[in-house]
Amino acid sequence: MKISPQWLRDFVDFKVGLRQLADDLTLAGIAVESISGEGEHAVFEMDITTNRPDAMNHYGVARECSAIYDLPLKPIAPKLPVASETTAPAFPIEIAEPDLCPRFTARVLHDVTIKPSPANVTQRLALLDQRPISNAVDATNYVLWEMGKPTHVFDLDLLEGGKIIVRRAKNGETLKTLDGVERKLNSEDLVVADARRPVGLAGVMGGFDTMITDKTRNVLIESAWWDPVTIRKASRRHGLHTDASHRFERGADFESTIPSCDRVAELILQSGGGELIGGAVDVIARRLDQAPVALHLSEVHRILGEKLDAREIFRVLNRLGFDVLPERGGESDFTVRIPSWRLDVEREIDVIEEIARLHGYDKFANSLPAYAGSVVELPDAEKDGKLRSTLLALGYDEAISLTFISHQDAERFSEVPAIELANPLSEEASVMRTSMVPGMLGMLAYNLNRGGDNVRLFEAGNVFEASGATANQLKRICLGATGSAVTPSVHQPARPFSFFDLKGDVETVLHAFQHTRLAYDAQTPKYYHPGRSARAVIDGAVVAQFGQIHSDVAAARKLRQDAFVAELYLDRLYQHGLREVRYEALPRYPAVERDFSFVFADAVDFETIHQAVTALRLGELRSFAPVEIFRGGAIPVGKYSILLRAKFQSRERTLREDEVAQWSVQIAKALNALGGTQRA
Repeated sequence: MKISPQWLRDFVDFKVGLRQLADDLTLAGIAVESISGEGEHAVFEMDITTNRPDAMNHYGVARECSAIYDLPLKPIAPKLPVASETTAPAFPIEIAEPDLCPRFTARVLHDVTIKPSPANVTQRLALLDQRPISNAVDATNYVLWEMGKPTHVFDLDLLEGGKIIVRRAKNGETLKTLDGVERKLNSEDLVVADARRPVGLAGVMGGFDTMITDKTRNVLIESAWWDPVTIRKASRRHGLHTDASHRFERGADFESTIPSCDRVAELILQSGGGELIGGAVDVIARRLDQAPVALHLSEVHRILGEKLDAREIFRVLNRLGFDVLPERGGESDFTVRIPSWRLDVEREIDVIEEIARLHGYDKFANSLPAYAGSVVELPDAEKDGKLRSTLLALGYDEAISLTFISHQDAERFSEVPAIELANPLSEEASVMRTSMVPGMLGMLAYNLNRGGDNVRLFEAGNVFEASGATANQLKRICLGATGSAVTPSVHQPARPFSFFDLKGDVETVLHAFQHTRLAYDAQTPKYYHPGRSARAVIDGAVVAQFGQIHSDVAAARKLRQDAFVAELYLDRLYQHGLREVRYEALPRYPAVERDFSFVFADAVDFETIHQAVTALRLGELRSFAPVEIFRGGAIPVGKYSILLRAKFQSRERTLREDEVAQWSVQIAKALNALGGTQRA
């Protein structure tokens, strides 16, 4: 958000320079990220947290300056002419939904000339990258950035029936908003309507049919307070994030409706002339009163670890708009009345935080809290550490992604029910993640789009799945790789990362855990490439799935090269202990190798072959692995030729030729039993 320091000086007469002002605001929690321009044209780029809508405007930031520098804050006091005498009744406003719109304020102006705004208004709006439109519309934008209160202006003559109604929309009702889009409404939408139709989507955007034009002569100014949850849902539902919705969905100032309405009227009358008709129409359906907070000086000193002078505490709170009243018969207990613009302050600790940040965090002595306990290691800390060190040694860098994903990703990358977020950041982050694959693909794409062609990442975290009224939280670790498997040099050319590179990395990780049997199958989800993906099964439990991401998924994610992902289920893997490191002397006796060349049907994979040979329980068989695979040529379609190598070795003696031959016959019979044909 942009703030003009020169505009701040309208309200507080501080003398510090731009850099000092930026540093002081940042230390007080109103962060200035950057400064552009100089002198009167300087602009602060601010990072205002979502709990501080009161500071999303110049007057709110000026209030902070008033407290920081202990200077008076000049009030915003609109000066309006005496309203014209009229026998017409006050403009009727009906609030049909008092829970969603507790207050609606309006003013009527007649005989206004719509024209460009004066230079002082357009120049300030231009500093904030706001495009000038007309004096009436610019007045609402100016007040938004000055006071933080969104308002709206209607062409009064285009309102039908002579009244305003705040109500829920009817299912199927439509509204053409100011951006020219025809929007279909439902009963969850709150609208501002005239006697016949909706004329504005409450708190989000006004209607096209009643907007201010060059022909407008009579104006209705609206300033209301809207329920934040209702505005947030409407904004998400219609994909409309506006300056107004940004503020209303975080909570506006209930008491600012009249001052903001008057300020808009003042600006319009100054630039466009006209008459003020009657007084303000202020309809309060219900009041919003914040409960006062009890403040104890002993608690202030305990929390802050330092005794602050009571006068300093009162000064800070008073400058921020808080009223501090002493409790009857007490000298250290007070009641603090919360100003209407500070909806984020609800408890004593919130008030203490205000005292701390305005007093200055840098003024507190550095100290550590007393602690009489000891470090408690988490149950899986050793296993977590082993996994991280192994992956770092394999060349993977640790990364972190959002724990939120979209509905589409939740459906594509998992089959478990997702947990909906009540207040999602966006449609792309509307559910808790049910898989870590979407986040990993996003991180791979991010690196590829910035010139990082060779990427290896891993992320450890949790996935979440709905289980009735409760939620399950499961530990996962995800690996992602793309690019070259080896760094090219004069000694070796580049080689693309492949499925077998990923399989080797997964095997290395799994080898760190005790298990009796590790097997693989091809029952992987559809987002993996068939034939280039697998599941790892340890002692009957699936502990990982990995492989190349399907080309359709990669294209949808705009991945410009093959991407490989593995997801390990730590809640299952951690049921196995870490493998104990054991050492033994190298064998003194020579090994004997025998090769077996067989033709098998494609349905017979190496896992099946390996199981058949392992079942023979040959004690001297040290290894049994494929050496070559061949398809085509004289090999029929649907079959393949494989060269298998067995290695025999004893630790007690040199093996005899006859016993090696006997074991070879047993192996050949086992392979024949699988339907294999031995080649000469």
